Amino acid sequence: MSFFFIDLGPMNRSASHTVTEFVLLGFPGCWKIQIFLFSLFLMIYILTLLGNGAIICAVRCDPRLHTPMYFLLGNFAFLEIWYVSSTVPNMLANILSKTKAISFSGCFLQFYFFFSLGTTECLFLAVMAYDRYLAICSPLHYPTIMTGRLCSTLVSLCWLIGFLGYPVPIFFISQLPFCGSNIIDHFLCDMDPLMTLSCAPATITETIFYAQSSLVLFLTIMYIFRSYTLLLRAVFQVPSAAGQRKAFSTCGSHLVVVSLFYGTVMVMYVSPTYGIPTLMQKIVTLVYSVMTPLFNPLIYSLRNKDMKLALRNVLFGMRIGKNL
Repeated sequence: MSFFFIDLGPMNRSASHTVTEFVLLGFPGCWKIQIFLFSLFLMIYILTLLGNGAIICAVRCDPRLHTPMYFLLGNFAFLEIWYVSSTVPNMLANILSKTKAISFSGCFLQFYFFFSLGTTECLFLAVMAYDRYLAICSPLHYPTIMTGRLCSTLVSLCWLIGFLGYPVPIFFISQLPFCGSNIIDHFLCDMDPLMTLSCAPATITETIFYAQSSLVLFLTIMYIFRSYTLLLRAVFQVPSAAGQRKAFSTCGSHLVVVSLFYGTVMVMYVSPTYGIPTLMQKIVTLVYSVMTPLFNPLIYSLRNKDMKLALRNVLFGMRIGKNL
């Protein structure tokens, strides 16, 4: 990786240390619009925390939900809380800030957590598709295959792979000289805006980063759609119309989330973004980084009868405790 320091010269090396912070422009608009956006994103953030937090409480408190599927859902809800928290709190503070500044280290720390948690989410979606495939296509073997040990191993691997994949490329990106403007026309520290501000080429690092991201996206989405194709084929063989409707409802809901998440992510990190207006890039990023963590509890869990009953019992128990 010695190419990073070729032809930089003393001026560029010293210039790389002059940028101590970046300015995140966020969303354009007057002060009234900024207040409206702050209120909107704060409400979405609170609802996301409450929805995913309720799922975690229900899974932990209700013994009937101590099954592989709900174990995965509980961990997925935990992941969504961290994923939305990697961007929204800073975005809220940035909206009200006059300087809209984020420190150099804070920017790259957000960059790392945002991509690591996003990668972990892709892996979680693939594991959950595998769980549903086994439950419907191999119901007799499901209890012996999807054991608690296997679930814990799969969850641990998702977190490990997600967080061990980006430290090296992001470290090398942070070592590039940023000797020009420090203004990022975005609401978070992302790959393209940071590379635009660098005054030295890093073709190899950029290629490795995008190849790694594309590989994770394509492998997981291909596996997810393969699982659901086999799953739907099994559903067609179910003689009961009610059973078919139930299975289609579950698969359809899951595929909506997968399509929404992967569709918007691929627009940003697989297809070229130079022809997409900056405002549209921000909106697309909002969809997969802020909106999907809000929708996932509704689609994956809160429509489930067992989950609804568990949530009702948890809330009812809390009310009884307060009355006592």
